[in-house]
Amino acid sequence: MVFSSVVVSDMSKPYESGGRRPGRMTKEVTTISEEGYTAENQIRDFEVTIDATGEEAPDTLESLLAAYGSCYVPALRVGGEQRDVGDLGRIEIDVTGDLNDDDKLAAVQFTVKTEAEMDDDEAEAVVERADELCKVHDALKTDLEADVTVESGAF
Repeated sequence: MVFSSVVVSDMSKPYESGGRRPGRMTKEVTTISEEGYTAENQIRDFEVTIDATGEEAPDTLESLLAAYGSCYVPALRVGGEQRDVGDLGRIEIDVTGDLNDDDKLAAVQFTVKTEAEMDDDEAEAVVERADELCKVHDALKTDLEADVTVESGAF
């Protein structure tokens, strides 16, 4: 059965409704919320807390913006090397997310500061390459949605 973008499936057939596909690399995170709106996320040997209300930890959109900025840094560094600008030195990105009337992300702006000097053409070439390389930038496409399987009564 499909409800909106939620797929309820028989997990004895994990590849039919969005389960892992053989031969594909995956990233895995386990998210647990015992109650309320705070979630503990286990990412390999790391734990990250995210609080939808922003009271106990960064909220969901702040976490997304941090991931985006953090992903853009190495993309800029590689872009600098590949576009013959060289080492960019210290990089600081001020990430701003504009919210719509429903408090959902409507736009993102980066203000990138680099230690290395670049003219406008060099900066544009580095940014264009960073846009191509940044995996979070790529993941924010409108056609990417989670394929959700619900296992009710699991606990």
